[in-house]
Amino acid sequence: MSTDLLRLVEGRRIVVVAGAGGVGKTTVSAALALGLAARGARVAVVTIDPARRLAAALGIDALGDMPHRVDAARVEASGMAMLGTMDALQLDPRATFDRLVAREAPNEAARERILANRIYRHLSSTAAGAQEFMAVERLHELHDSGDYDVVVLDTPPARNALDFLDAPERMTRFMEGRGLRLLLGPRGGAGRAGWRALQAGGSMVMSVLERLTGAELIGEIREFLLSFDGMYQGFSDRAAAVNQLLSSDDARFVVVTGPRPEPSAEAHALWDRLTTDRYPLGALVVNRVHPVPGGADDAPDGLEELLRSAGASDPAGLARRATTVLDAARARARADRHEVDALTIALHHPHVVTVPALESDPVEVAGIAHITRALGTT
Repeated sequence: MSTDLLRLVEGRRIVVVAGAGGVGKTTVSAALALGLAARGARVAVVTIDPARRLAAALGIDALGDMPHRVDAARVEASGMAMLGTMDALQLDPRATFDRLVAREAPNEAARERILANRIYRHLSSTAAGAQEFMAVERLHELHDSGDYDVVVLDTPPARNALDFLDAPERMTRFMEGRGLRLLLGPRGGAGRAGWRALQAGGSMVMSVLERLTGAELIGEIREFLLSFDGMYQGFSDRAAAVNQLLSSDDARFVVVTGPRPEPSAEAHALWDRLTTDRYPLGALVVNRVHPVPGGADDAPDGLEELLRSAGASDPAGLARRATTVLDAARARARADRHEVDALTIALHHPHVVTVPALESDPVEVAGIAHITRALGTT
């Protein structure tokens, strides 16, 4: 029996859509958000979508860091009532990091020093885990705003689908790392000795650093770390708050996979990790499942004769080729069904939703609405 995913996540404040890259997380996120909005909720969907297909599909010229309202008339034209509202936005890690710095900085001068520092400008976009951390931070911002009943997060296309769970702790460890703290200046507590050692006359390390990077860049590194001194606890507290939110009953995780061994294995690992760490699970969505064509396993009766009557030049050969194509489609559908069944058993029968394969990814609201209907009754 198919699971009504929309009903399963109704009333939750946070829905995190996770899975391996290339399984259709962005499309499922949009379809899920659309379904919840259709049922009357005020919904925001946050996507990390390099191709920006979501914006085109929803009729928005370009997604950015700030919410864009989806035109209800476009949704209703697809045959779906729109009782609520749906806003879409694309994660901007740098803008989100800037707001986090502005909130945690002890004063205006410290904020301006950090934002202007080129080390910060580089690290805010490229540090390991920055995108994942900022994704959950943006989710927390939208949740705290009170503007939405539910926020749907399309998680980053990380190589490892578990990366976003570790991102807050990893970023905190990076900011508090002993290697970086050694470079803190005279006010840096335990870092004083390390910095003085580097600055000592004739220091080979300092000489090498200056030749490789230039004294100006070393100064910027030192200034960056000094500016953040005193803010580490704020970052740590925020990471803890993000983790608490994701672990609460207000949240649900939806794992998306495809009916193939590799993404299924990643989905299995992700589901196990979420279960072990006691994150609140919603459902498993198996996307792009091919239905069995034609129903019966035999070839359509009278196909050759029908083709002959239609004037086909080689009705017997054409019928054989059609049967071959049909057999291949049925074999693919059976393989998909086997993968779904095997994953369902391996995960001890979670809530499972299957989404049928489309000829191409949806590029308009009507296509997303089609997937929404597969996720639940609308």
